[in-house]
Amino acid sequence: MLILTIFVIGYLCIALEHFLKIDKAATAVTTGVLCWVVFSLGYDGDMHELNEGLTFKLGEIGSILFFLLSAMTIVELIDTHKGFDIITSKIKTANPYKLLVLVSIITFLLSSILDNLTTAIVMAALIKKLIKDKEMMWLFGGFVIIAANAGGAFSPIGDVTTIMLWVGGQITSGAVISNVILPSIACLSVPLVLAYFSFRNKSFGIIEEPETESLISKNEQITILILGVIGLVSVPVFKTYTHLPPFMGILLNLGVIWIFTEILHRKKVTDEHKSLKVTEVLRKVDTPSVLFFLGILLAVGALERAGFLTELATTLNNRVGNMYLINVIIGLLSSIVDNVPLVAAAMGMYTLDTYPVDHNFWTFLSYTAGTGGSVLIIGSAAGVAIMGLLKIDFMWYLKKISLYALAGYFAGVAVYLLVNL
Repeated sequence: MLILTIFVIGYLCIALEHFLKIDKAATAVTTGVLCWVVFSLGYDGDMHELNEGLTFKLGEIGSILFFLLSAMTIVELIDTHKGFDIITSKIKTANPYKLLVLVSIITFLLSSILDNLTTAIVMAALIKKLIKDKEMMWLFGGFVIIAANAGGAFSPIGDVTTIMLWVGGQITSGAVISNVILPSIACLSVPLVLAYFSFRNKSFGIIEEPETESLISKNEQITILILGVIGLVSVPVFKTYTHLPPFMGILLNLGVIWIFTEILHRKKVTDEHKSLKVTEVLRKVDTPSVLFFLGILLAVGALERAGFLTELATTLNNRVGNMYLINVIIGLLSSIVDNVPLVAAAMGMYTLDTYPVDHNFWTFLSYTAGTGGSVLIIGSAAGVAIMGLLKIDFMWYLKKISLYALAGYFAGVAVYLLVNL
């Protein structure tokens, strides 16, 4: 109970970051470590076994953090070389609603090809280039979270949970795409329709940066943009053929792009040109966001190790019973507690003998666990990334975006049940 109390207090401090004026990364790291300290003090088993479990958990967390850090570096490298200017220069609309729809659709499609975390990082960099008004930027960031999670839910490689279910043999690619794509579209479409009434009277101008003499040629801009995008897109292919974890693929791509830029700029000796190198770009990467992610995952790992999540899954099974309602609840809980351990608990509780491959339980779980995290900003990897990159306040998101996300979530639930029952 003390672990749970620490988690709740830490969660509230993160939510009230703006009021308390304490960086959420500091709170998250402290909460994560304290949860494990309390667990170890009350643990009466083999401490060697506990330490091995913690080491294994850190390995899982580390793979996510290395992926996040590498993807952020590649995106920052593209931005430093003004690669995103090629895209932003084509967007001329001053209508915020049209731009919101465009950004959301691009995010939705990209997240099914890449994954929701990488897509969120890319789109965050894009909207930062387009919009300077903080309130408008945060609104766009909120819809990027909704769109990224919706797009990742119907793809076997679009979200960590769908990858888990796919690799575990609970779902096949064809089944999850055919059963979940329509609910995912509804999950994004309903918030976009509702947003029309808020955006119709707003207007803003696309950022027009003054013409300056560029140190980067057009060919260099295009080359780095193409290399960066190929590097991000190729990660699922790398995983499929090598069976190595995704962070290995993104690290390989980062290394290749790093070597390329070193060769590209080796004869350029001015201080301005030095800023184009990866060693300088790394200084711009948002390290506090990575530490925030570390703290959250450590805290959730302690709850999982203490048995809270398994107990929660068992309670749901005993008291609720209906598999569709259980999935809806799991989806909503994933906005509070990371969806990965919740799905892992469900996979451990229900075997393929209980629900065979491609059963509605598994495909519906893919949708609910993938999209339910949008309801709160710290409920998904995409949300955590956007929160760190755009500095979105937890309570602001709760007031301005959560209802949109909740409406979309239940719209997708209704479509799934309508189509599959």
